[in-house]
Amino acid sequence: MVRSSQASYWRFEKVQSLRGQPDSLEESRTARGPTRSASGVIPSMRTRHVAASFCYLAAMCAVIVCLAGCRGGAEPKKNEQQPPSAAVAIVQRGNISHVLSLAGQFQPYQVVDVHAKVSGYVRHIYVDIGDRVHAGQTLATLEVPELNAQYRSTQSEALRSQDAISAAQHEVSRARSLHTALQANYDRLDQVSAQRPGLIAAQELDDARSQAEASQEQMDAAIAGLSGAKQGANAAEADQQRVGALQAYTNVTAPLDGVVAWRYADTGVLIQEGTNSDTQSMPLIKLAQSTLLRLRVPVPEDAVRYVHEGDAMQIRVDALDRNFSGKVVRFTRNLDLSTRTMETEVDVPNPTLAITPGMYANTYLQLDHRENVLTIPIVAVQGTGTTGTVLALNANNQVVQCSVQLGMRGSTLVEVTSGLRDGDRIVLGDTSAFHDGEQVTPRPQQEPTNDIMHEEGGVTDPQESNGGGK
Repeated sequence: MVRSSQASYWRFEKVQSLRGQPDSLEESRTARGPTRSASGVIPSMRTRHVAASFCYLAAMCAVIVCLAGCRGGAEPKKNEQQPPSAAVAIVQRGNISHVLSLAGQFQPYQVVDVHAKVSGYVRHIYVDIGDRVHAGQTLATLEVPELNAQYRSTQSEALRSQDAISAAQHEVSRARSLHTALQANYDRLDQVSAQRPGLIAAQELDDARSQAEASQEQMDAAIAGLSGAKQGANAAEADQQRVGALQAYTNVTAPLDGVVAWRYADTGVLIQEGTNSDTQSMPLIKLAQSTLLRLRVPVPEDAVRYVHEGDAMQIRVDALDRNFSGKVVRFTRNLDLSTRTMETEVDVPNPTLAITPGMYANTYLQLDHRENVLTIPIVAVQGTGTTGTVLALNANNQVVQCSVQLGMRGSTLVEVTSGLRDGDRIVLGDTSAFHDGEQVTPRPQQEPTNDIMHEEGGVTDPQESNGGGK
């Protein structure tokens, strides 16, 4: 505004200077001297304008000074009336979980090396790696010529023992008939001798009795021979069954449902029997039960006390981009001295064989959990352990220092067991900037109600540790 006044004054002076240049008539009047008014005062328009301009400038400066003074006086007054602001959070109920992230590996539920029971040449092998087989399915057949001959020999021995039984039975029948006749003869002679003494000679009666007794012994021997023949027949039958069983082992069958993990032999290879520990027998195939897998997870020593049978475990397979859940079914109850970990297993059904044994998985085991408890942000608590202090606000927005009892800690929230109520307001951030009884302007902050604290026990991809299917 001052600059505008000065510019106006400059233009006015310039116009007056131009107007002050006289023409010939004015010059003649000037040469004669100034003209006076009737009152004798010399009029000066330039002087009046200069005075007016100075007055205008002085007035404008006074207005500016007054405005500046008013602003300067109003701001300190405003600062004195406004209390300091503070970020506050609301005490609310929520859940806190402690989750341990571990890397595990899938393994077949069972792995079996299928050996041959007898030595022989591989006549034919019917499976190869990757084939699915069922229990009882024929995997390979062996050629054992000497075993076939031995089986025929046992068949002949069994037939011979049956013939021996037949002969013994006939001998028993003959001995029994002879004994019956001789015994009847002796009984008649003895009866007649009793009725008519002296009629039968004593020698004749003694001969009849001795013959009857001898026939009895012959009959007993025939019965014993029959029993021996039957026992021989049983032994021959058992031997035949033994050799027949060995002959049946020439057909190698699968002991369980599974997948052929490896094939060791081809057609024509000589396979040694797998029952002799003195020989390095080679298995035919390796069979893995992959329809049910074991997920083995090494649990660190400090987390062993949280592991129980039936505990839920979240599983993430990055190779398949799959998340699913399982349960702890068994653990070793023993620490590995080299790794200080305990092997823990989860059974995972795999009917479609989508999961390949050997794959890694990230597992998330919930060690501890608190549900529907009072929670506050950890940054609001001063102190460590189970006790601490917080700055709360009363109804008049005045700071009040409170002692609290703490429970389970998460990554951002902590459980409050006593000292605060649901809905109370607490101060966040640097609490040293406030003192007890000070009035503040609350600035509410939105805080989460649930918190999951992840402890890294070893995962295959740390970026996935915040997921875990929770």
